[in-house]
Amino acid sequence: MSEQQQPDWDPRSEAVLKNQLAAYDEMRRTCPVARSKYGYTSLLKHEDVLRALLDHDTYSNAVSRYPSVPNGMDPPQHTAFRRLIEPYFNAQRMREFEPVCRAEARSLVAGLPEGQIELMSRFAQPFALQVQCAFMGWPDSLHEPLHQWMRKNHAATFVADPDAMARVAEEFDGYVKTLLEHRRQGAKGCADDVTSRLLRERVDGRLLTEDEIVSIIRNWTVGELGTLAASVGILAHYLAANPDVQTLLRGEPGLLPAAIDEILRMHGPLVMNRRRVVRPVQVRGRDLQAGERVALNWISANRDEDVFGDPDEFRLDRDPSLNLLYGAGIHVCPGAPLARLELRVIIEELLAGTRHIGMAPDVLIVKAHYPASGFSSLPLLVQKAAEQ
Repeated sequence: MSEQQQPDWDPRSEAVLKNQLAAYDEMRRTCPVARSKYGYTSLLKHEDVLRALLDHDTYSNAVSRYPSVPNGMDPPQHTAFRRLIEPYFNAQRMREFEPVCRAEARSLVAGLPEGQIELMSRFAQPFALQVQCAFMGWPDSLHEPLHQWMRKNHAATFVADPDAMARVAEEFDGYVKTLLEHRRQGAKGCADDVTSRLLRERVDGRLLTEDEIVSIIRNWTVGELGTLAASVGILAHYLAANPDVQTLLRGEPGLLPAAIDEILRMHGPLVMNRRRVVRPVQVRGRDLQAGERVALNWISANRDEDVFGDPDEFRLDRDPSLNLLYGAGIHVCPGAPLARLELRVIIEELLAGTRHIGMAPDVLIVKAHYPASGFSSLPLLVQKAAEQ
């Protein structure tokens, strides 16, 4: 389709709200560089998304009017902050956190009833809230406020209401600033949790500012809560809908890391990230000018037939470097080791604590709508394992 023929498209259109995967598949084939009526251009082909990820001279990460540390920064500023946060997700820290993560997962699985459950509200969302708060060193009393905050944030983002989004952001920042103040005052038991350690971090020889700390924590939690819950729902649904894969993974749990990445390639938990064009560039015959906003559509890129063949074919022998689940290049998700640990552990415990997970008959599954992914309501049948 030529530039003159390319129509504006609406990410909140009926087709996208009904079935995001199918809508993006169709757009990728017919209009792979799509101008949104909301003021940005979406890139839907794997090749174009990957090029934007790696070309920092053309595509900038500095897209928000709010501080975003470090993923809203470009080199060289990005480099120092990235170096600061990567140790929080290194192999040693993941080994130390795994028992905590497993305890949260095992408790949730043990609490599941036999029979039909609504997996998102009963399992996926509580796990995301509990495990992320545990990682940050936050109290259980924050679980419900953060759950309500997630709902408000999604609603504000969906209607693209800047005033509502600003109020929601301010509310979250208030939670974080309260937690930071407790730690400055020496709150009992907080001396060495993740949030406390950030107060002692330095960049370029100085302590982090409060705004920088709040931004880092926002990036570690705001996005993670939604995408982690979505990922758990997507994985559980796939296992229920594909009993042969479920049987395979019950028998060979060592395949879980590759299987999780492959399932989430087929149905991504995160729709897109933004970039800003720094200098004129042409993408598939379309001229993008400096200052234009670009959306990198992860779901579409990871389903590109030119790279993956049949995007719905479950294969464990794919080249993992092609999977853009966690991005690529210098901005690859720093929290990927934590997300992979959390997802592996929760699925390990779900399979260990059940005999079978199946689809609930004659019950409506509600898919999440843009800007979320996955499922809003996911009724499944659970057969619990016999108690040891």
